[in-house]
Amino acid sequence: MKTLRDVRIGQSAVIRRIHAEGALKRRIMDMGLTKGTEVYVRKVAPLGDPLELTVRGYELSVRKSDAEQIEVE
Repeated sequence: MKTLRDVRIGQSAVIRRIHAEGALKRRIMDMGLTKGTEVYVRKVAPLGDPLELTVRGYELSVRKSDAEQIEVE
């Protein structure tokens, strides 16, 4: 299983599934990270946390622990 955390800088991926539950899943989905959405990884902070993404035409920062809950292809 490939997660959003595994996507390299400059690559795109499509979200297939969110493995989180409850409030965390709701928060991820409220940020626009839903099934079928294309995500582009713009930058990763020097220590690997957070990741800066482009989603639906806007920039979004996501924690490494949250990115590991998002399955992509």
